[in-house]
Amino acid sequence: MQLSDEQLKLLVVGTKVIGEKEFAAALKHAQEVQQPLADVLIDKGLTTDIELGKLTAAQLKMPFVELTKQDIADFALNTIPEEVAKRHKMVAFARDDQVIKIAGANFSNQLLPQLVAQKTGKKVQLYYATEKDITEILVNYRTDFQELFEKLMSEENGHVITTISNDPPVKKMVDELIHSAYNEHASDIHIEPQETETIVRFRIDGMLHDIVNLPKKLHGRIVTRIKVLSSLRTDQHLAAQDGKIKTEVASERLDLRVSIIPIAEGEKVVMRLLTSQARSYSLEQLGIAEKSLEQVKKAAQRSYGMILVTGPTGSGKTTTIYSILKIINTREKNLTSIEDPVEYRIKGANQVQVNEKTNLTFANGLRSLLRQDPDYIFVGEIRDNETASIAINAALTGHLVFSTLHTNNAAASLPRLYDMKVEPFLVASTVNVIIAQRLVRKICQHCRVSETIPIKDLEQFMSIETIKKHYIPVGKNQEVRIYKGQGCRSCHNTGYQGRIGIYEVIEMTKAMRELVSKKAETDEISDLALKEGMTTMYDDGIEKITRGLTTIEEILRVTKTEME
Repeated sequence: MQLSDEQLKLLVVGTKVIGEKEFAAALKHAQEVQQPLADVLIDKGLTTDIELGKLTAAQLKMPFVELTKQDIADFALNTIPEEVAKRHKMVAFARDDQVIKIAGANFSNQLLPQLVAQKTGKKVQLYYATEKDITEILVNYRTDFQELFEKLMSEENGHVITTISNDPPVKKMVDELIHSAYNEHASDIHIEPQETETIVRFRIDGMLHDIVNLPKKLHGRIVTRIKVLSSLRTDQHLAAQDGKIKTEVASERLDLRVSIIPIAEGEKVVMRLLTSQARSYSLEQLGIAEKSLEQVKKAAQRSYGMILVTGPTGSGKTTTIYSILKIINTREKNLTSIEDPVEYRIKGANQVQVNEKTNLTFANGLRSLLRQDPDYIFVGEIRDNETASIAINAALTGHLVFSTLHTNNAAASLPRLYDMKVEPFLVASTVNVIIAQRLVRKICQHCRVSETIPIKDLEQFMSIETIKKHYIPVGKNQEVRIYKGQGCRSCHNTGYQGRIGIYEVIEMTKAMRELVSKKAETDEISDLALKEGMTTMYDDGIEKITRGLTTIEEILRVTKTEME
């Protein structure tokens, strides 16, 4: 249900969830950036999706349900067909001999619940759930790919293909792959030719999952269909090609970045899904701890300087920067960016795409951006000495600069800038804050369980000092509580669903600036940061383990290099 701004004010201010001044500031920002007020309230950390849901349900005098915490059986879910559930944003989440429980975010149309009651002869009970929660549950309608593709292949019998566009089975296959990847929150689709078959895999939460095996005879036609959609040469099979597909899924614009390379068995295709939902997180939702969050927000409110986010490829650096930009981007400010590529549109921003063919490099593009009267500048990545020098100078001359680096931790970012021939005193003068991060898989909330284990069992994974710091023993036997996912349909039986960040943040205090001015090395910077209270990525990860958000195995997987 889309509440009006006045209704939202009554809900959150009338119930003293937030104050009048905070609400007024959020309303002004929502109007400036033309974003729904509810989204702004959540993005700014003033409330949460669940809290708003509970308040809305109380206003509507309806019971509230968190669907992601329900164990939803297939026979209950399938009471409402998938297409109908997606169109009306309603799902049946429980069913017995007398009652069917239906959750929805908008009950302005009562026809669907009435039809369910008439068809089943059972009483229908209505519950309010947030739209985000319902969207998560809709993933449970899963396609049996092998069965679907076998059905599509059977449609070929008697069908004459005259053109690429007149190839309905393959067209449907490609469309189904894209739609399903979107619904599964996959980041990439891999189409890999083997000797006798083609394997399709989705990258979900950073891990590749086999989805379907196809006959090798279909491979060429599927690749050709993708080439047509992305405006690539269909007669070129021995060279790498890059393109882009624009489509719409679930009323959302979806861009796919296409990469095709020739390998021994044929042409391999990888499609990266670029959706607005991937950049719709607030800093709180990303998992940044409260103290670090305050440091980041404080740095983002300054009118000049630099905010650096560091980590390996695929660690969510751009998502973090976009989440900060969402907070500070207003109509009074000019936000410009130079990116390679421009993956997501920032509303109201002027985004420039790097183009090596026209000599529009990061350095040249950044030099031009400085003549565009910017307030905020986002440099997709500092790759070389020239870009580093221009970015530092921009930060010195009254611009707030955001960028990314590839280093293992926050402390290593400063010596990395020295290596790029930036004088230490300039680094000390410009950098406001450094954020280092990794992404870990979250325990699936549908099948999460907990158990107690002896403390000694934890000692094989972490030191006794770490255990004492983070864990409170349970009972006389010195046990600790741990969490894991048992594996269910929602998480592909992996025990994980979704990802969350682990972070460490270095704030450039007076003592840190003095140390950096002396060209301090990584270990010295790290020691001072720890002395000043920095939480390392490892410790942040352990904290998330104790809260039941992730597992020991996940934290060790992504922090192993830093611990060695």
